[in-house]
Amino acid sequence: MDNNTYFHQFKQDISAIELPIRFTFPFCYEPHPLAVTAAQELQYYIETQSDWTHNFGLDAAVEGLAIGKMFGVLVVGNQHNELGYLAAVSGKLAGSNKHRHFVPPIFDMLEENSFFLNEEVHLNALNRKIENLETSEELANAQRNLGLLKNGWDKSLDELKSKLRIQKKERKETRTKLKVTLSDAEYELLMEDMRSQSLKDKQQLQRFQYEMHLALETESNHLHQLLSTITALKEERKMRSGNLQKQLFEQYNFRNAKGQHKNVVGIFDEFDRTTPPAGSGECAAPKLLQYAYENQLTPLALAEFWWGCSPASEIRRHKNYYPACRKKCEPILGYMLEGLVVDPNPMQQETTLDIALPQIYEDEDIIIINKPAEFLSVPGIYVKDSVYNRILQRYPDAGPIIIHRLDMSTSGLLVVAKNKEAHKFIQDQFIQHTIKKTYIALLDGIIEAASGLIDLPLRVDLDDRPRQMVCYTYGKPAQTKWEKIAIANNQTRVRFYPLTGRTHQLRMHAVHPNGLNTPIVGDDLYGRKANRLHLHAASITFIHPRSKQEMTFEIEPDF
Repeated sequence: MDNNTYFHQFKQDISAIELPIRFTFPFCYEPHPLAVTAAQELQYYIETQSDWTHNFGLDAAVEGLAIGKMFGVLVVGNQHNELGYLAAVSGKLAGSNKHRHFVPPIFDMLEENSFFLNEEVHLNALNRKIENLETSEELANAQRNLGLLKNGWDKSLDELKSKLRIQKKERKETRTKLKVTLSDAEYELLMEDMRSQSLKDKQQLQRFQYEMHLALETESNHLHQLLSTITALKEERKMRSGNLQKQLFEQYNFRNAKGQHKNVVGIFDEFDRTTPPAGSGECAAPKLLQYAYENQLTPLALAEFWWGCSPASEIRRHKNYYPACRKKCEPILGYMLEGLVVDPNPMQQETTLDIALPQIYEDEDIIIINKPAEFLSVPGIYVKDSVYNRILQRYPDAGPIIIHRLDMSTSGLLVVAKNKEAHKFIQDQFIQHTIKKTYIALLDGIIEAASGLIDLPLRVDLDDRPRQMVCYTYGKPAQTKWEKIAIANNQTRVRFYPLTGRTHQLRMHAVHPNGLNTPIVGDDLYGRKANRLHLHAASITFIHPRSKQEMTFEIEPDF
């Protein structure tokens, strides 16, 4: 394949689109119009091509395992001052890394007779051996026979010990009873007889335990041999997997815009002293930048979008744009973008300094704030403007105490305590789940049902913080009651009653297929970006810390 195969000229007229001033910040961005145009052309290719077949889960008639994929486009300029774009897919597609429309991987581990495939044969053989041994009838019989044998001996041992305890108790009672009636000589003879009997009992117990050990030893050794074989195979698998991963890492050497090279191990070590996760460098963005640098193409703008059905746990919606993942891509892309002028990270920009912070109630114990959307409850690492800092400026001596928080993107009612006593009193109500809160949200679609309960456990996506995912193994319980308010303009207004307070709970429960399967309007993490996230904390009810009277505050959203 020649280089021109991967450089795609725009089919649409782009003469009216201005070039980007800076390159895309890949972890939080609004796609540049040129990148959107490139993505649209790539999506048309995916829909109409006949080069490969992959089950994205979009056609119910297609059987088999459905796997959605992340695709990327990189708008570039070539040495002839021509504008075009490159395309890539994360991971493999249709079982292959080679496709004429997509740039090649950093390293093709699926190349025929590659060390990866050769070693994979050995690892697969080890996996089969381990599985066969772990599920073998011989192992099951050995475990069962040893269990039955041990149970039988344990029962007999318990019976013997019980018998010996009774005999010991009877000897003690006899000694006590006869001590006053026997002469010293007679009593001493009795004691000698009882000591002899006690010694015989101990010897009987020791013989029994020895016989029990001999009886169990043969079956126990047999089971130990089987388990030792499995352990040795697992150790061999671990060693070979580690060596294979090390050999793979050696193949992943990345370029940057300065013309420098660095291995993936060095990149991650410099970033946070960690080992690269499996699959590092297989995402679309690193592939695109690597190919551009290797072929003297100038990167101008980047965009990545999801194609296909969503995975079961995390949320990906068909054709939506997504930022690059953090765990695998942040260290790599941070290095690869060195030498490019990149858009600033919007999450590090102070953008709220001229925004007013509406206050709807205050007394000697509490303040009730109507927090604007995209406004922090507490200071962040980079952005310091927040509800906490604003109120601290007003009360520099006492200082506010944040009782609860709202996501930065969520607007609405926030309760702030002015003293420790008020903080503890209201915080206890949050802990006991006696505080009542409602939220109003606008969903990007029509919800047919009138109300319901969503129960989906949540945990953070370790590969892509702060995104959350549904996880029935490690997730924390999360429940939300909801009711429909109205439908207009193909959107549904709902009221949420959160019964728990997990991070992004309402956003995840709205968008997940097992929830309402409809994202909140403006949800840039799980849906589509808009002017704001249309989620608002509309009411809160709690007991006042001083008056001990129930108080309710309500405020309608501005959407």
